[in-house]
Order: sequence, then structure tokens, then C-alpha cells
Amino acid sequence: MRTINQLLTEYFRCPELATDFVDCSEGSSTGYFRLGKDLVCYGRSTAAPVARTLDEPLYDATADTRFEPGRCVLSFDAVECLENLCRERYVADTKSLWDGKLSGMSREFYYFVRPLLPISIRRHIQRWVLAPRLEVQFPHWPLDRSADRLLESLLAVAMLAQNAEEIPFIWFWPDGASSAAIVTHDVETQSGVRFCPALMDLDEEFRIPASFQIVPEDRYDTSPSLLQQLRQRGFEINVHDLNHDGRLYWDEQEFMRRAKRINFYGKEFQARGFRSGALYRNLDWYSALEFSYDMSVPNVAHLEPQAGGCCTVMPFFVGQILELPVTTVQDYALFHILGQYSIDLWREQMRIIQQGHGLISVITHPDYLQEHRARRVYAELLTHLNGLRSDMGLWITLPSEVNDWWRLRSRLQLVRDSGKWRIEGQGSERARIAHARLNAGRLQFELRNGEDRIDSPAESPVFHMPSQPAKGSVSPALLQRSWR
Repeated sequence: MRTINQLLTEYFRCPELATDFVDCSEGSSTGYFRLGKDLVCYGRSTAAPVARTLDEPLYDATADTRFEPGRCVLSFDAVECLENLCRERYVADTKSLWDGKLSGMSREFYYFVRPLLPISIRRHIQRWVLAPRLEVQFPHWPLDRSADRLLESLLAVAMLAQNAEEIPFIWFWPDGASSAAIVTHDVETQSGVRFCPALMDLDEEFRIPASFQIVPEDRYDTSPSLLQQLRQRGFEINVHDLNHDGRLYWDEQEFMRRAKRINFYGKEFQARGFRSGALYRNLDWYSALEFSYDMSVPNVAHLEPQAGGCCTVMPFFVGQILELPVTTVQDYALFHILGQYSIDLWREQMRIIQQGHGLISVITHPDYLQEHRARRVYAELLTHLNGLRSDMGLWITLPSEVNDWWRLRSRLQLVRDSGKWRIEGQGSERARIAHARLNAGRLQFELRNGEDRIDSPAESPVFHMPSQPAKGSVSPALLQRSWR
């Protein structure tokens, strides 16, 4: 079992922290609670009472947290809470994919007739099923950073407990990029296949690298010429489900059988990444997939068939597979469930992601971009991404490049050399040293090169917190308020 300090060093790639975190949650109840004003957690806690559902008032567990110099005694299992968020274990029943409105035979019937249903009919069914989820308070719509905020909060508390003015860490993205972005296209029908060349033209016009996820069986002809054309034009190919029939994760035995076929197509397509149809998922079964990365877990899944959300905007490992979470709304949901033909929602989600220096992950479909107004909105999205690249230092790249960087970063180390920090390891020339500071009660990231500050990202508005105590003193009351 990993410790809190291990989680912090893995996430931030910082030196080992001296703060001693003590977990007193053994044998306690499991449920929902909060930290400070609005950070929702799910796990074991001695906080009384923990809530069984999100409809109940959530107890603030920080009231039961004790602080001493160099030591923090927690009333909850922070490691378990983080795992429960990223792996969606707070969802009571992940198999209740349609919130009880479609289940059993009705769900079977829906997926049987779905290929025959026009979009006009499908969107009415999906609005009826999914629209009420937008009223759910957790995960927070339109984007949730609870997992990231929990780690940021723990780092701030660790800094206060050991009276550290700043903590060096390896910046999240290469070459000092403020955030990263990937654009992905899921190809669902033969009509989408025919539109792929036009979509490639549009991406190339805006100098946007993109990946195409191809369904290998039943949906359409995955001819070698299609794959060759994609590769020759510099686009990436990933495997998209097996046949996109909505049944991939319904039964473990059937999933294992299909996983063998999916792995075969991964080698056939020379694909390193995978995405399931309709973003169905069960992270506990990922070990059967022979891919380097997956792109099937939404940040907030309110508009997806399977409820939940990983509550992070950062890549994270699931065993040997790196998960690149889906952090923006899909074009189909935007156009046909929400009925919005503008980039306002995408723009707001990207603003929050950039504020947290995370991964912007976009899913669009050649099947749904053929209409003129949809294509116009997509062009506006590419224009906006280009603006973020030039004005904000956004790194727009392929999913495989994000995968390679995140794995490389996980092997880099910060070492102290002649009183200064340096990064050690293969690929370190692209890495940058940043510093986490507590400034007027807020956690702030500063990106520097040696002693020269080269960038200062916006403060991370994680929680309100008073200034640090004077050197050599630690006030327990002040530390307790640090969660708020």
C-alpha cells in the first residue's frame, strides 16, 4: 500500500517529504465526507457521521485532524480516498449504467436497434436518460479536479507541518508548457470513414496533430488503405473497442474473450492506445489489455452512458497502463444532448484545466462533424486551441507523445548538487524545475530555470489558507485552517 508521501512524490516528482502523516481511519466507516468547504471525498473516516449518499449533509473531516510540528494525524485514509476518486469506486454500482431507466431486456433492445435509429430519435432517448445527471452535485459539472485538489491540499499541509517556504518539483509538461492537449477522432460508421480525409484536411490547416480511433470489427471496412493514408499524413491510429456494440464490459468472461481480439488488432494496427465504445470501462479489468495507454475514463461522466468520473485532469497509471482521461465534453453530447452549437462549454472546461495545468482531451467524430454548423464549431475549437498554444504555451500533441512524456517524467529524479537542484535521468533536457510556494494562503506554482524565473502560472485556487507561521513555530489551529 502506498503512503501519502509516496503519492505526493509520484504526482509532483518532488524530493521525499519529511512530514509524517498518520492515518487513524483503521476500522472506521466508509462513506462520503468533505474537506473544508467543498472538497468531496469517499472512503474510510473516523469523521462522524460519514454520509451513505450525496443527498445527506457532508461532515467536514478536517475538524477531527490533529497537527503537530512535522506531523499530521488524519481522521481519514487519504490514499484510499484518492484511489476511490480516480478509479470511480465512489459509484455505488457501475453496472447501473442507465440509472435504472434502461436495464435488462430494455437495454439489450436499445443496443440491438441503436444502429437503425436516426440521431433525432437517439438524442431524445439520451436526453431523457442523461439530462437529469447535470443536477448531480458530485462529480462537479462541467469539470471536477477533486483528486488533484486533494493532492495539492496534502502538499500544502506537508509544507506547513515541516515549515517549508517552498518545495521544488519536476514540472508537469516538457519544455515549460503550461498544459497539454490532445485531439482525438472516434470513427463510428462508414459515413465517418468517408469523411476522414476532409477532417484530416481541416486538422492540417490548423496544424493540429490528431489521433483516429478505428473500430476493427463489424462497423465498417478497416482497409489497409485507410490505415496507410492516416499514417502517411502523420496521424495516429488507436483501437476503438471491438465492434462498438455497447457490450464490452457487461460480463467479465466475455470481456476477456474480446480483449484477446482487441489485443490482436492492436498489433495489426500498430496501435499503442485503446478507447472503448461509449466510454464504458472497468479499470479492474485493464490488465487484460496489451496497450501502453487508454483513453476511456471521463473526468465527469454525467453525459455518458456509464456514470462516474475520475475527478482528475492529469494522466494516471492503472497498473502498467497509463490513463489519459477524457476532460472535455464530446461533440455528440454537445450538439445533440445539450443542443449547443458553440465552443462556450469547451472554452470553460479548458479554462479550468489550464488553471490546474492539466491535460485537455478532446473527442470529436467524423460521423457528427459533416453538418456545416458542426464543422464551423469544430473550426472555432481549433482556432481557440491555436490561440492557447501561441498565447498560453499549450502543448498540442498526439496521445502517444503524452504517454511517452508522462512515463519519462515518472523516471526522472530531483537531486541536490552544490546547493542547487537539478533533474537527473534520460530525457531530463526537456524537463523543468518548478517550485510550489505558499503565498498569502494559496498554493502557487512557479516555473524557473536555475535562479531565473521564466514563467509564473496562475495561483491554484484550491483552498483558502492563512499565511505560514513564523520560522520555528507551528500553530495547530493555523494548520487546521489550512484545509479550508
